[in-house]
Amino acid sequence: MENQFTSQFDDHPAMPDIEFNVSLPAEEMPADSQIPQEDSTDPAEFQESQEAHKAQESHEDYQFQETYESQETHEAQESHESHDLPDELLAAVEGILFTMGDSVEVSAIARALDVTQKQIWKVVDALDDKYSSPSCGIMLQRFDDAVQMSTKPDQYENLIRIAKVPKKISLSESVIETLSIIAYKQPITKAEVEAIRGVSSDYAINKLIDYDLVRELGRKDAPGRPLLFGTTEQFLRSFGVRSLSELPSLSTVKEEEFKSEAEHEIDSRLSI
Repeated sequence: MENQFTSQFDDHPAMPDIEFNVSLPAEEMPADSQIPQEDSTDPAEFQESQEAHKAQESHEDYQFQETYESQETHEAQESHESHDLPDELLAAVEGILFTMGDSVEVSAIARALDVTQKQIWKVVDALDDKYSSPSCGIMLQRFDDAVQMSTKPDQYENLIRIAKVPKKISLSESVIETLSIIAYKQPITKAEVEAIRGVSSDYAINKLIDYDLVRELGRKDAPGRPLLFGTTEQFLRSFGVRSLSELPSLSTVKEEEFKSEAEHEIDSRLSI
């Protein structure tokens, strides 16, 4: 029986050796199953590259830190300057502006308090912030190099209930025309105003001086040394501008209109 079984087994051909070699695309193979390739980089070059990379990162970190510290120092300096104003200086400037009523030149305040004009402007900015609150009824007005304390415009209705209603100034066309010429051509003499208007301007200029809209600036270096006229701070205040640079530009067409109106005024007077 044993011999028969052995004989039958020996009659079967030998089983061939089978190799299972399954090839998968690289994108389908798991990351941990990919065979790492041998790095052909020279160790010395690799170390040099790593050191250069670390040096660059260190330099960038230093530049960032330096910029950050510089910004912090600048902000701290600005904060220190804004909070470094003595209370006595704030009170002094506020008291001067309140007492004077009219505008006061910043240079004059600086001389009186023995400080720099830059410090006075910082005080003005601080007072502006203080008065910007809705609970405050006063404000500061700036006119070139001068500052004035005044009541906020939205308090006008409350003021006229307790104070006498201010007299309203009414300007005739000829006076407004003369004021416009002086405002845009100043400093200007009366003769130059009359040359533009074509008529005598004595009355108009005198009325403007009475209304504190025009003032004498000095005398012109010319034969007879005629007076020079210009606008006042009251003019700026009345027309809601801080300086003459904020006035709208005047075209030559407007000047011709002035001359035409002046000629029409002369014809009207001659016909009477």
